Amino acid sequence: MKQAISDQKLVVAVSSRTLFNLNESHAIFENQGKEAYCQYQIDHENEVLQPGFGFQLVKKFLDINKAFPEKPLVEIILLSRNSADTGLRIFNSINHHGLAITRAAFTSGVSPYGYIPAFGAHLFLSTHSEDVRKALAAGYAAATIVSGPVSNECEQLRIAFDGDSVLFSDDSERIYQQQGLAAFAANERNDAHKPLSGGPLKDFLAALHRIQSHFVEASSPIRTALVTARAAPAHERVVRTLRAWDIRIDEALFLGGMDKGAFLKAFGADIFFDDQQGHCESAGAHQISAAHVPHGITNQN
Repeated sequence: MKQAISDQKLVVAVSSRTLFNLNESHAIFENQGKEAYCQYQIDHENEVLQPGFGFQLVKKFLDINKAFPEKPLVEIILLSRNSADTGLRIFNSINHHGLAITRAAFTSGVSPYGYIPAFGAHLFLSTHSEDVRKALAAGYAAATIVSGPVSNECEQLRIAFDGDSVLFSDDSERIYQQQGLAAFAANERNDAHKPLSGGPLKDFLAALHRIQSHFVEASSPIRTALVTARAAPAHERVVRTLRAWDIRIDEALFLGGMDKGAFLKAFGADIFFDDQQGHCESAGAHQISAAHVPHGITNQN
């Protein structure tokens, strides 16, 4: 039975390789094995790790807590395949970078996704695609971070989402993939007043919305955007769905199949979530951090 997610605090779980650049030590693991990797981490445990793909995102999340120091709105949890012994280097680097991360699970090579509900996490970010797939299959929000990091000088945290198979279910996407654009458009017109079912990141967006509700909109530390290949008339169902969920989205871009990367750059996204690898690659080409959500019909082959 899943633990109820807190309706107060946003909890984001990240892997070690999401937070820090562990490419050098990971190459040792791949080429020389676990024992050599463990010894390398112990020998270098006082050497500070450099930021990874998700470092900037984590820092901006934690900076939100400056507005409410007595009752933090966000918590970052570390879920790591490292052992507690090799994980000492991770925590030393966390302390060096001044990140307020105190809770962690080190699983010594075992997939850590099973601790997502125990920590009440709204999202799990990892570079390990198999861990992400297992988390999604178990019903937890998860994504594989595949590009970044890029320093974004804007203090506001900007998060962009694809729609179908990410915020929404893949029901409509299935019609498009199996029956074509005309059938998809007809279905969306006919069901314009029927809210879409929630996708894997719906609860994460809802948690972001709850944080936003603590601030006047003009001074919110978070800005969200929907960046979708949908176009009119398929836009109406999306608008009505978000209205039915009572979830705010700050910007909505209906691109009608146009390349998303340039629009994500114009929005200034710190991270973009999409179910299709091609859209993630487009974001990366425009120096936007992207996270692949391997969910729905486009990821079943």
